[in-house]
Amino acid sequence: MKIEDKNIGWIDALRVAACFVVVFAHCCDPFVAQFDANREMFLTGVFMGSLTRPCVPIFTMMTAVLLLPVGQGTTMGAFYSKRIGRLVKPLIFWSLALPLLTYAYFVYVNPHTANMQLSVADYTRETLLGRLYTFIFNFNFDTTPLWYLYMLIGLYLIMPIISSWLAQASRKDIKTVLGVWVGTLFIPYLNMLAPLLGYKGNYGNMGLFGVCDWNIYGSFYYLSGFIGYIILAYYLKTYPPEWSRKKMVAISLPIFLAGYAITSLGYIKTNEYFPGNYAYLEIIWYFCSVNVFMMTLPVFLLFQRLATKSRPWLAGIAKLTFGIYLCHFVFTFVSYDIFDTPTLPYALRIVLAATLTFSISTTLVWAMSKSKITRIFIS
Repeated sequence: MKIEDKNIGWIDALRVAACFVVVFAHCCDPFVAQFDANREMFLTGVFMGSLTRPCVPIFTMMTAVLLLPVGQGTTMGAFYSKRIGRLVKPLIFWSLALPLLTYAYFVYVNPHTANMQLSVADYTRETLLGRLYTFIFNFNFDTTPLWYLYMLIGLYLIMPIISSWLAQASRKDIKTVLGVWVGTLFIPYLNMLAPLLGYKGNYGNMGLFGVCDWNIYGSFYYLSGFIGYIILAYYLKTYPPEWSRKKMVAISLPIFLAGYAITSLGYIKTNEYFPGNYAYLEIIWYFCSVNVFMMTLPVFLLFQRLATKSRPWLAGIAKLTFGIYLCHFVFTFVSYDIFDTPTLPYALRIVLAATLTFSISTTLVWAMSKSKITRIFIS
């Protein structure tokens, strides 16, 4: 995903790994979508997909490592123009290209897919037309990965403001803010728990801490979400833990495993109470939930500790990851169908689909990088 083009070895390694994990995550989705239609496929998708949840927080943290603090003398207008301006053309291009490619695949190539994520009947000229202009309001299913660009624009808008505070904040002050943010990671579960404790909502609206039909900005709205990950990344960059390798593993591994257990088993348990209901199931997989945070922090710390040296081949692949992220989604459908055969174990299907999708996407983006005309859409 989009981060500053600086060659820091461990960032390059983490960037490539995280990009592959994003692709892997989307290759798990058709298996998760089986639910009770195929319990074994569902469980395989859940256990493998749950492993991938740190990918987006990791990308957010890498962005903060490379952009914070914002350079002295850089005006907010200049920062916005450079950062947000570079996202506009890729956002528009792929908001048009992905629906067209997906429509072509399901209408002309394989209208009989067994992918449970979608209904091929929904792919008509009328629905295609809607997808081609409604991106001005939001992403759609065909352009699912582009949600990150909308969110990233929001982070870019706030980064110069946060940067000014971080430049003068003490270590204790930053830890205090991070403590509040970690507390907000429990709110999704409090939202689920409150009705069980008798909470009836506010005139039907089940929001907490001031949220109601006429106000979506509750008490913790301004210090929740991905903003915490960018502050956390700055903190770990400025004050890296001075632990031995043995201590790092001894602390990080149990935290990661506990987070993974909550994420995977929690998803399965939630499906028992709300079968196939993504509104509830996605809560367990929220990127800004305490269990995903527990998986993200150890991954970031371990890669940071590895201090991988910068290598030309690794940096080369890392520069392609933004484009790979933008284009890969349509190829997950193709890869699913290619490996949709009973002779292959479900776990192997996911691995093969992710590998093929990543390879196709990498090749396409590499080819696009060779032309000035197409390069602007992938960098």
